[in-house]
Amino acid sequence: MQSSKLKSIISKCDLIKKGSPSCYKLTTTTDIVGTLRRVTFGKKNPSKPNKTILLVGETGAGKSSLINALVNYTMGVKWEDEVWFQIVVDKNQSTFQSQTSDVILYEVFDFENKTLPYSLTIIDTPGYGNTQGIEHDVIVTQRLFDLFRSQEGFHEIDVVGLVVKASECRLNDRLVYILNSVMSLFGKDLEKNIVTLITYSNGVTPMNLIQALEAANIKCARNEKNVPLHFLFDNCQHQDRTKQRGNLQHAHEISAQEMRQFTDFLENITPQKLETTVEVMKEHIRLTACIQNLQDRLMLIALKQTELKKTQQALKQYEQEMKMNKEFEVEVNEPYKEKELINGGMWGLFFFEGAVCCTFCEENCHYPGCTMAWKPEHCEVIKDGRCTACTRKCLASAHIKEKYIYVTKTKKVQKTLTDVKEKYEKSKAASVDASSLLDDLQTEIENLEADKEKWINLACQHVETLSEIALKVDSVSTYVHLDYLTEKMKENGDTEKLRTLKRQANLVNEIVRSGVKYAYAGLCKIFTKNNDNKVYTNV
Repeated sequence: MQSSKLKSIISKCDLIKKGSPSCYKLTTTTDIVGTLRRVTFGKKNPSKPNKTILLVGETGAGKSSLINALVNYTMGVKWEDEVWFQIVVDKNQSTFQSQTSDVILYEVFDFENKTLPYSLTIIDTPGYGNTQGIEHDVIVTQRLFDLFRSQEGFHEIDVVGLVVKASECRLNDRLVYILNSVMSLFGKDLEKNIVTLITYSNGVTPMNLIQALEAANIKCARNEKNVPLHFLFDNCQHQDRTKQRGNLQHAHEISAQEMRQFTDFLENITPQKLETTVEVMKEHIRLTACIQNLQDRLMLIALKQTELKKTQQALKQYEQEMKMNKEFEVEVNEPYKEKELINGGMWGLFFFEGAVCCTFCEENCHYPGCTMAWKPEHCEVIKDGRCTACTRKCLASAHIKEKYIYVTKTKKVQKTLTDVKEKYEKSKAASVDASSLLDDLQTEIENLEADKEKWINLACQHVETLSEIALKVDSVSTYVHLDYLTEKMKENGDTEKLRTLKRQANLVNEIVRSGVKYAYAGLCKIFTKNNDNKVYTNV
């Protein structure tokens, strides 16, 4: 016998399928803020408590069915009501959700103290590891970052639900990549708020999956047996009950029991502020920006060193002419910076896509990826009023955000002895010592070499910071950066720092390395996007 409350709701719903149970699409309101889609059922009462759940997981893990189950439980729907409501429609009825990179909020109000002592907000993230590739996953991460730091977003979370299918009985490359990508987003202070929500379950704990989570070193809440805290859910509540009714009712009862345990946990857990998680996400952005800038710097250093060495060779060749103070010419490729237009501008209501550049250093401090910052001082690479990416660590006031980036180009230049003398502020007198100029050139080459080490060390510092604050530092993206840094240190012959870096690299265990097989090429492409070490030469 349906309650009057349910009958009133049904009268306002669209019928999806009549039968046992009859399925209805809830009548909701939807609004869009930036990249955020908010779907609301009921009217919020600010005086009532609210609990927030963030669901993350791979594509196809059953998040949509789980959201519908949470909403039905909140509404007090029982087996005997012979009804099922959907706030998330099936994907074969709407392809929007599977195609978007947007984070969606589902809010359920008006049921406080009827089934649960709180209202419910569910943050649904697009699935990781879908057919759109690794770049889609990076966008999902950016959307979460935007949500956590925006004024209208969320600044605390009660529970992070890691949604995994019960059939996942081993750690394949794809699952390793997904688990580590998700866990590396959060700060260490969220560990006790993370639980595993196991879908497509028959009610029996899948020990192979639990062992796989343990092997992946997933940091999460644990039960009294020190096992990762998990809850089991069926995904067939909306399935036709005219056949196998007994089995379906048993499955429904098991899910209802687990739902009670989960919502009890949700009621008693202390919500966690997201300041550390936001800082972790910022540090990932700073590390990526640092690596991208490092690639630019190393390329520029190599070009300058080539120019200087060619000048050195010319000075040695014409050393006798120098003693006689005779002019000579040498042609070199001289590097310089030029600004180029990029695709960018305003999109949505609160997002401005562009590049944050330092006008003093003439460098791209955050590009691509800067969306939320309307002004440079709001950009993730700015910390304590100074840039963490540019060469001189300039004040935020030295930066601009615009639709242009600096591009390194080279031009052929004819240099004379006088030009070389002027550069090093030497006298043009005949007594100028050729070896003195050669020494100056060698000193500049060595200074450029020392700069390489400085910038590599800076990137390592970002990795060290992540190891201090992140719940899981050994993500696949961090491995890509470590791999790049290790390669550059070998080239630079920096054995001492290389040993330190290898200690950091040891944090990335063999399990994570298997995930690299799945994601490495895609991540490398993203991290070097629009920064592919091209040099434009003007002949």
